[in-house]
Amino acid sequence: MTGRLAIVGLGPGSPELTTPLASGTLAAATDLVGYGPYLARVPERPGQQRHPSDNREELARAKQALELAAAGKSVAVVSSGDPGVFAMASAVFEAVETGKPTWRDIDVTVVPGVSAMLAAAARIGAPLGHDFCVISLSDNLKPWDVVMKRLEAAASGDFIIVLYNPASKARPWQLAEALSLIACHRASSTPVIFAHAVSRPDERIDITTLAGADPASADMRTLIIIGSSATKLVTGSKGKRFVYTPRHVELVES
Repeated sequence: MTGRLAIVGLGPGSPELTTPLASGTLAAATDLVGYGPYLARVPERPGQQRHPSDNREELARAKQALELAAAGKSVAVVSSGDPGVFAMASAVFEAVETGKPTWRDIDVTVVPGVSAMLAAAARIGAPLGHDFCVISLSDNLKPWDVVMKRLEAAASGDFIIVLYNPASKARPWQLAEALSLIACHRASSTPVIFAHAVSRPDERIDITTLAGADPASADMRTLIIIGSSATKLVTGSKGKRFVYTPRHVELVES
């Protein structure tokens, strides 16, 4: 008998941001598959089997999950944030497309989660209030010139830009190059948010400007939001600062 496979988003870190649907799906699974630190966020349950793997083994992890489901297991593949945003959902469907024909008979569902960009945006107001795009700066799965081409298009189009995977020990230089490119299209006073470990105990969120953005303050647990020309910084009566982007566009007469 063929089992089932659910791809589950845990949210950005805090258990409070894991949805009831995600929690229920995880509780009902016979087997959990995922990156070790993500599996550690899921409460242990008697009789439930865990299959941890390393960070860069997405396709192998997806194939393992499909094999378990094909054997009759009820499998949950865990992802941080939302599984469809730079996460495991695409790897599972790639494995379905390119793998064993019988895998197409498996009942596969995606359980959405709160993405890091939405959690970070909520912390400081509404910076994603108008058109935005999301770009990963990692060049592990795509060439760096493709990253730069997409950044150029987003910056010239005046999109709010969300950057995932901005820096790592192996990629310490890319964020500076990306910010330099964006600065060719944005004012130096453009609000920029560095959100580190959102909703986790070591959360840190810094509001700065494009001119003041320090690439050295980012790592793989940091998400960066760069405002558009319309994004504004507002200071409340008690000194708390908010960043928001109006939903309307002001047309400038030529």
